[in-house]
Amino acid sequence: MTTVQSPPVPPTAIRPKAVARTGLYAVLAANAVAVTSFAVQAGFASNALVVVGRFAGLYAALLMAFQLLLVARLPWLDRRIGMDRLTNWHRWTGFGLLWTLVGHVVFIAFGYAESSSMNPVNQLVDLAETVEGVFRAVVAMGLILVVGGVSARWTRRRLAYETWHFIHLYTYVAVVLAFTHQVAAGTTFTTSSTATVYWYTVWGVALGSVLLGRLALPLWRNWRHQLRVEAVVPEADNVVSVYITGRDLDRLPARAGQFFLWRFLTKDRWWQANPFSLSAAPDGTRLRLTAKAAGDGSAGLRHLMPGTRVFAEGPYGAFTAMHRTRPEALLIAGGVGVTPIRALLEEIHGHAVVVYRVAGERDAVLYEELRELAVAKGAELHLVTGPPVPDRLAPRELAALVPDIAQRDVFLCGPPPMMNAVLGTLRELGVPKPQIHFERFSLAG
Repeated sequence: MTTVQSPPVPPTAIRPKAVARTGLYAVLAANAVAVTSFAVQAGFASNALVVVGRFAGLYAALLMAFQLLLVARLPWLDRRIGMDRLTNWHRWTGFGLLWTLVGHVVFIAFGYAESSSMNPVNQLVDLAETVEGVFRAVVAMGLILVVGGVSARWTRRRLAYETWHFIHLYTYVAVVLAFTHQVAAGTTFTTSSTATVYWYTVWGVALGSVLLGRLALPLWRNWRHQLRVEAVVPEADNVVSVYITGRDLDRLPARAGQFFLWRFLTKDRWWQANPFSLSAAPDGTRLRLTAKAAGDGSAGLRHLMPGTRVFAEGPYGAFTAMHRTRPEALLIAGGVGVTPIRALLEEIHGHAVVVYRVAGERDAVLYEELRELAVAKGAELHLVTGPPVPDRLAPRELAALVPDIAQRDVFLCGPPPMMNAVLGTLRELGVPKPQIHFERFSLAG
């Protein structure tokens, strides 16, 4: 596959990831200050518990809008931070949202109960029955509790992704109900036109980002590029490569190391979306993915027929040469994690060392391609074979293969146990954190 070569980009002193992360923090902090300012201008209730409850509700609404931004899959953020980290931040923000909402309900109920003869539970029921918008807030709270429950690690591991995803969609119902509650029952953002405009702008940007990143952009790109399966090529007994062609692929902003969510539009697969990395650098005429038969989705790829329509969401991921900080690189692959590594080797400039870890030589998928690329680019290639124990990528062994490892960018992709072990090795060898690049391909975090 011939790659469309671009001139080498010198490593930048300002990390794109740091810029994006700092920008997100600044946006959240600025909005927290704005919310606090509008709340102070609106005045305080006479009951301290009610005041605390209202502040908890305001910050919960802000966290809810921030959550939407994190999972909107906006290209600018995704290329700099990566879907895996954005999803993980979304998850932890969700737990923060859950507790601030609980605080909002508890403090409001106890605060109003102090000035009435009701207990807090009856007071909450009375508010839901008599105050416009409160019942919608109670329903939204119930939905968020359910979503939070299925997002806990213990529950998440026992649910199929499709089941978890379907339940998670109710978050959007909760968002709409919570917003209408704020409009109907809130006073902070109705005391001035500035506050009202601000509040509608925050929610407009949050919801608009989701519609743009999750719906409009994928629909537009698939309409424009008209993707179809060109060929299906077996690479090994349980590994297959799928070549995909389409229109104007030179205008698709994909880079080596990124992945797509692929839907192959056959009668038995159209509803499945599977994340597969590009296994070759985009060349402007076709895309290639290579997958191991690890489940029903990937196992069925070898039966795809040429001409099958493809709906692809992406490209996603920050596992690209965009984040390089050093002129030389070390690429470490484990198993089928070689696919983005192989694509990166094709695109990357400067001297590279490739370490490919597999159980045996017959498991080394795409090894011949790697060897040819290494020769063409003047890179070093090391095939490391053997059982998991002893660890053949332990600090001593890896330092022997790559003595100058601390002066290189390290790109790592492989099975989670192998990645965790290698990350520990890199820390022990003193490789600075900004030079370590990896991505965990998990849709649900």
